[in-house]
Amino acid sequence: MSLSGKTLFITGASRGIGKAIALRAARDGANIAIAAKTAEPHPKLEGTIFSAAEEIEAAGGKALPLVLDVRDDEAVKRAIDKTAETFGGLDILVNNASAIQLTPLAQTDMKRFDLMHQINTRGTLACSKHAIEHLAKSDNPHILTLSPPLDMQEKWFAPFTPYSIAKYGMSLVVLGLAGELRAKGIAVNALWPRTTIATAAIKNIIGGDALMQQSRTPDILADAAYEIFTTPSGELSGQFLIDDTFLASRGVTDFDGYRVDPSVALAPDFFVPDDSVAPCDLGPVKA
Repeated sequence: MSLSGKTLFITGASRGIGKAIALRAARDGANIAIAAKTAEPHPKLEGTIFSAAEEIEAAGGKALPLVLDVRDDEAVKRAIDKTAETFGGLDILVNNASAIQLTPLAQTDMKRFDLMHQINTRGTLACSKHAIEHLAKSDNPHILTLSPPLDMQEKWFAPFTPYSIAKYGMSLVVLGLAGELRAKGIAVNALWPRTTIATAAIKNIIGGDALMQQSRTPDILADAAYEIFTTPSGELSGQFLIDDTFLASRGVTDFDGYRVDPSVALAPDFFVPDDSVAPCDLGPVKA
């Protein structure tokens, strides 16, 4: 199965994981709506919706750059409707946009919690809500959310309860919508990385350059997402997938190419369940 002629609406697609997913689909000739806030260059953040659109079209896809704040419900509806009108439908929604602040409650401004909740949980709900009528007309509709498995352990909440609530809220949307939309033939799944991913959030918020070197590139998530999108929607829904485990189930055996620096051990990401076994060694690659 190919994504040629398929239409994707990806939030937060101007950089990082969202852009990587877009570029992977573009290589098949997909149509991609780049829905993100960055229209002007940012001093600390690489890329805008327009630079991402240029890369997508250079890769073989068609791009529709859209300035969008997912907190604005009416703007979400307009953007999704415009995407369907421009490309003649909608096949895939990727809920990638997310806000992060890794502080305990005592050090978290409630306005910041509101921001995380509105972008992460509410934004995922809003985009999904307004995509349903269009996705229901597709012959292989998918909703994919970048959120973790529902592994309810204290250790995932205690260090940064506000962020964990907002992030797991996205996963609760997946759980509910998988059941709600099954009769419509719309697959709803979550995807999460086993290790940290080399993105602006890792560099600027979590761990700096050192953690970037211990990370995998966004391409691992892009390849996993591609495998999801090219699977019949009736065969894969309601799943909380870990990137490398899912790719291994599809025959991938070599994961070293996804490393930023093969000479160092990979850093584990938050929220990966204890019983999830990596399909490969996460230590340094031996010469």
